Amino acid sequence: MHTHNRSSLVFAVLAAAFLFASLLASHQVEAGKSMVFTGIVKGVAVGGYDPVAYFAIGKPLKGNKEIVAEKDGVVWRFSSQENRAAFLADPEKFAPRYGGYCAWAVGQGYTAKGDPQAWKIVDGKLYLNYDHDVQETWSRNIPANISNADANWPKVLN
Repeated sequence: MHTHNRSSLVFAVLAAAFLFASLLASHQVEAGKSMVFTGIVKGVAVGGYDPVAYFAIGKPLKGNKEIVAEKDGVVWRFSSQENRAAFLADPEKFAPRYGGYCAWAVGQGYTAKGDPQAWKIVDGKLYLNYDHDVQETWSRNIPANISNADANWPKVLN
């Protein structure tokens, strides 16, 4: 009987420890910043711009409030149903790198807003910067800046 009680106690302690660790881990994720920047339009990615439009027409285009999709816990707006469908088929292809935070800032080890008007597509990926001045600085050595940002992402969210 003592062996049964001891194994039950060990099981209960391990279960409690696992539950505590799970709660702690989820709290740490919640304590950090969102994986997708939504600071320009609350709860909306890319400041409400259509992420597919950068690739399809080569410029920023505001999304329609009626043509949306939810991914990563935020709303994404699109200028057409076709762009929405393209995004849903391959969100990683169209979503801005680093969740739409400024690529320069992430490379420097912190986060800052990504401006939908300060953008660049490099090797088939969309990058946003804080503004055009920061983008100019970032553009001076894009490969090194992307490498630095890749090394910092997503650690900079905590």
